[in-house]
Amino acid sequence: MRLTQTIGFCNSADGTRIAVASCGKGPVILRAAHWLSHVDYDLQSPVWRPWVHALSAGNQFVRYDPRGCGLSDRYVADLSVDAWHSDLDAVAASIGEPQFVLLGLSQGGALAIAYAARHPERVSHLVLLNAYGQGARTRAQTDGELLEAETLVNFIRVGWGRDNPAFAQFFTNLFIPDGTPEQHRWWGDLERQTATGDVAAQLLWNMQGIDVLDVAAKLRVPTLIAHSRGDMRVPFEQGCKLAAAVPGVRFVPLESKNHVLLPDEPAWMVFQAELAAFLGQDKPTRPRAVREAGLTQAEATLLDLVAEGLDNRTIAERVGKSVKTVRNQLSIIFGKLGVRSRSQAIVIALSR
Repeated sequence: MRLTQTIGFCNSADGTRIAVASCGKGPVILRAAHWLSHVDYDLQSPVWRPWVHALSAGNQFVRYDPRGCGLSDRYVADLSVDAWHSDLDAVAASIGEPQFVLLGLSQGGALAIAYAARHPERVSHLVLLNAYGQGARTRAQTDGELLEAETLVNFIRVGWGRDNPAFAQFFTNLFIPDGTPEQHRWWGDLERQTATGDVAAQLLWNMQGIDVLDVAAKLRVPTLIAHSRGDMRVPFEQGCKLAAAVPGVRFVPLESKNHVLLPDEPAWMVFQAELAAFLGQDKPTRPRAVREAGLTQAEATLLDLVAEGLDNRTIAERVGKSVKTVRNQLSIIFGKLGVRSRSQAIVIALSR
C-alpha cells in the first residue's frame, strides 16, 4: 500500500530533457507544471505527498518538472512561457491514452488553458485551482501593483538559497500561511532544492507576463475552477475573473488562506469532493451508522482509509499528519461510532 512512482524522461521540441513521474493506475490526470517542483522530492513532502496520494487513488497521476527545475534539465537558455508550452506538449504526447484530465495549479492554470484550447480532443476535463488568467505585471493597474510584482522577483534574486529564516518565512506565508512548522520547513527546503535563485526569478518574471483570458473564453471542454477566498498568492478576485471568462464553468469558492491546500483543512475535503463529482468518481453514500455518528469531514476521511486496510503509519503519510495524531483521532472516531476495535469500525464503514 506504499506510495510508489515511476520516473522517466521525454524531450521537448528544443531537446530539453523533461522529468516525468507517474503514480497509480486508472484514468490519467496530468498536472501542468507550476512555478517550482521536484517530482522525486515531492514524495517526502508533507505538503505535496498528500496530493500525490489523493490524486493517484483510482487514477494515474502524471506530473513533470518544468525546465530549469527538479530532475529536468537545470541549465537551459530558454525559460520562456512558449518553451513551457512546448514542454507540456511533449509530456502530453508521451501519454498513450486518447484523453486525460488536465489539472492546472497556480501558474500551471494558464498552461492548461492554452493546451486545452489547442487540443480539446485530448482533454476530457479541465481543472483549475487557485489559477489566474493574467500574471501580476499584466494585471497591474497602478504603479504600486507593478512595483510589488517587480520587487517580488528582485527579492528572489537577492535572497534565494540563503540560510535566512526571514526570507523563508516570507515565501512560505505566501503559499501556506496556515501550514504547520514542519510543512513550512519542508516548503523552504523544496524551494532551495528545486531551482537556483536566478532560474526561480526568471521563471516568475515570465509568468507575471501571462495573459490567457481571451483564450479562456474560447474553451470548449468541461471546466472546474476552485479558488481560496483568502489566497495570499493569487487574489480570489482573479479566480472569479477567470471563471467569468470560461463558458459553462463550475466555480467553487474555498474557505482557505492557503494557495496550496493542506489535507487537514476543511477546504481540502470540499475540493476533493467537488473534483470527484466533476470527474464522475463520487464515492457511494456513507452507511447510515457513519452518517449519524457526527464525524467531521477529516474524521470521515480517516475512517475511509482505515476501511481500505491501511495502518496508522501509512494513513499518517497519506494525510500529512503524525502517527500519534492519527492514533488519537481514530480513538475519537471509534468513540463516536460506539466501537472498541479497528475491525468493528471497518465493518461499520463497509456496511450498506
